[in-house]
Amino acid sequence: MAAEIIDIARLTPRPWKNGAGVTRELAVHPPGAAMDDFDWRVSIAEVASDARFSAFPGVDRCIVLLQGAGMRLRSDDGRLDRRLADVLEPFHFSGDDALQAHLIDGPSSDFNVMTRRGRWRAELTPVRGFHESGSSTAAVLLCCSGEAALSGCDQPMTLSAGQAALWRHDAPGLRITPTSSSTMLLVQLHRLCEDADAKPCA
Repeated sequence: MAAEIIDIARLTPRPWKNGAGVTRELAVHPPGAAMDDFDWRVSIAEVASDARFSAFPGVDRCIVLLQGAGMRLRSDDGRLDRRLADVLEPFHFSGDDALQAHLIDGPSSDFNVMTRRGRWRAELTPVRGFHESGSSTAAVLLCCSGEAALSGCDQPMTLSAGQAALWRHDAPGLRITPTSSSTMLLVQLHRLCEDADAKPCA
């Protein structure tokens, strides 16, 4: 399946579920799904001030700092207390609880992936050099800086900073060749079989 090319700057900012910030949605499955009935969702959020993250019961989340000094994420009961300050380092957590985000030093932007627990699983890989990936049910490749050439897909292409490639179905294995100054973020989404082991379907 051919990739969709997304220009991040052209996406319309939308309020968070709780209205405490804004987000740009790159993709959601099924297309058009609302905040309470998606299977998976990929977005970029802007955090301009300390704010409470929305709760998403039954959803597994992953957040990746893209720009800024980052934030500290803390649950009300203190069981989760995480400093998110390293750019492109994925942090996985449960969406069941609303977390409080405290900015470390000014505004930050972050990449978010949410998957319905037991039905989908997300695998996030920072890419700073040549990388070969396997296939997956769906995938998103975000170019954070520089540019990169992609092959292994239906049509070879080049992504530049601020662009993403989206494969909604049957994402191919990719060969990613970034320039020396490029950084990329690869998201591979795996549909899980409905069994107790929650393994990817063949």
